[in-house]
Amino acid sequence: MKDNRRNFLKTIGLGSGVFFINPAMAYNGDIEQKKLVDVIDNEATYVKRKIETDVIVAGGGMSGVCAAIAAARNGAKVILIHNRSRLGGNASSEVRMHISGASVLRQVWRETGLLEELMLEEAVVNQQKSYEIFDYVLYDKVVTEPNITLLFDASVYDAEVKGRKITNVKAYCSQTEELYDVNAKYFIDCTGDGTLAALAGAEFMTGREAKSKWGESLGHEKPDDITMGNSLLFMAEQHDKPMPFKAPSWARKYTLKDFQHRKIVSYEYGYWWLELGGVEDIIKDGQKIRHDLMAVLFGVWDYIKNSGNHPDSENWALSWFGAIPGKRESRRITGDYIMTQKDIQTPEKLYDGVAYGGWALDDHLPLGMDDTAAKPFRAVPLKGPYPIPMRSLYSKSFDNLLMAGRNMSGSHIALSSTRVMATCAAMGQAVGTAASYCIRKNITSSILCSDQKNMAGLQQILLRQDQPILNVINSDENDLARKAVIKASSETAEGKASKVTDGINRDIKDGQIHQWQAEINGSAPWIELDWKQTVSLKQIEFTFDTGLHRFLRISGEKVVLKDQVRGPQPETVSDFLIEVLNKGKSVYKTLVKGNYQRKFVHHLPEKMTADKVRITVQKTHGDKLARIFEIRCYS
Repeated sequence: MKDNRRNFLKTIGLGSGVFFINPAMAYNGDIEQKKLVDVIDNEATYVKRKIETDVIVAGGGMSGVCAAIAAARNGAKVILIHNRSRLGGNASSEVRMHISGASVLRQVWRETGLLEELMLEEAVVNQQKSYEIFDYVLYDKVVTEPNITLLFDASVYDAEVKGRKITNVKAYCSQTEELYDVNAKYFIDCTGDGTLAALAGAEFMTGREAKSKWGESLGHEKPDDITMGNSLLFMAEQHDKPMPFKAPSWARKYTLKDFQHRKIVSYEYGYWWLELGGVEDIIKDGQKIRHDLMAVLFGVWDYIKNSGNHPDSENWALSWFGAIPGKRESRRITGDYIMTQKDIQTPEKLYDGVAYGGWALDDHLPLGMDDTAAKPFRAVPLKGPYPIPMRSLYSKSFDNLLMAGRNMSGSHIALSSTRVMATCAAMGQAVGTAASYCIRKNITSSILCSDQKNMAGLQQILLRQDQPILNVINSDENDLARKAVIKASSETAEGKASKVTDGINRDIKDGQIHQWQAEINGSAPWIELDWKQTVSLKQIEFTFDTGLHRFLRISGEKVVLKDQVRGPQPETVSDFLIEVLNKGKSVYKTLVKGNYQRKFVHHLPEKMTADKVRITVQKTHGDKLARIFEIRCYS
């Protein structure tokens, strides 16, 4: 197996690429000081560089971005290796798929945490709805994290193993002719294809299981190697004159009957059902699948423009088409827990839940556009969200290999729900935080999950950082706010001031409101935390309302953008005064203006002795109520 891994570079060849170190480090001349990269052989055509780090994240899609940021913010040094020059994976400007997840339930389950931070930032920065600016938002968030070194256009091609631990990975960048030799303590596979795990020799699953294997009613009679296919998207714009289109000779030909199960409802963004590849090797046949999808895409556009069945398309013209297919399924790395259909449809409370999902059980026809007589998918909607256990996010084969994304540990049927990007991003934040936690505690991921105290400790860290978790409330012993008496100048009948310390940071549809609410109406309502004895205070944290019942995602489709707010969310507190008091005297006061984030952390300039903290809300982004889900205080 090791010989096969070492031949991997010869097999795949060398593609184009660019190598990027964290620009903040490069511009400051800090590379030598940080000792992250050392040249070990400069004589060969390919320069060899050795890198030492705490955590390697392979793959810079939404799960990889969130994993890298989470690990870095929790104190780990991170190398993020990504084989493209744009972050975001299927959500990037190169593919342009929607970031979907539990928000499809149309309740309050939009994924929060790092994904919410990214999407709130994007909604404000990118009101022009440009996919390239979305790329920029992701890039900016990654490169401004001091603990992350980003290796762009670098592909992992080998992994070294010692016992039950991965010790090293090797990657290359052909354009800059560099080879990277990277040692780390923990490894996170966010490649989607499970490439790092496969190179290391970890156990993984592919294809569809028989329904008898795990009692899945949506499973298949017999197991096979079939997967869901890949899709290729396009975008189009309307002009003020006719825009003719001539299809290439290799484009496929379609007639009206090919669209009996595939609706052409708009032209600006199309279409997820441009899908192929499920009956082929979704990885190894990738070049062929891509070309076939190109033939499908241009064939469908040819039908729209030239069949005569869509005369209103006369002034429409393609403005962009994808060259990189969006993947739905390939390898699934085997963990200590394999999620199955029952975990999605009839979920139970799991002691190690660290994320959640809510997308339908959405299984696609493997033949895709090769069988237009059949419906392209089967979707079974869910009634509510389901937990994702930590045991499904680490490899059973190794003590230091975690995974997030569509390569998590689940059956084919479970994958049909867990594969969507908002869910994958939540997994990414969970495993990035877990990697940092395990390094700090010097434990393995399996020990983490087998020890109730450690698992609870990780969950409390995740919850504090706004990670979406089910059935976990704030019980953080270090949160001083939990020991305070809560007072307010005013409150609504439902939105009592005491709700800011009830441990629940969203309205969870249990018949109660879990936020303080107070009418503004020209006044500036305040809420106060009052301690009987003085406390030592260094940090105050807030969770604001950002309208979790709405979709929040970039799209090229007007119908998806219709109910969104492109900018700050109206419910969110914008301007608020923070005042720290001791024995009736104000010892610190600051005015925060223009906030639009859900999670806001304020660091005091130094530790302060206090017996009260008062928050006065001066302005929201449009809502008539001041709304705060949670206030936390730490020393």
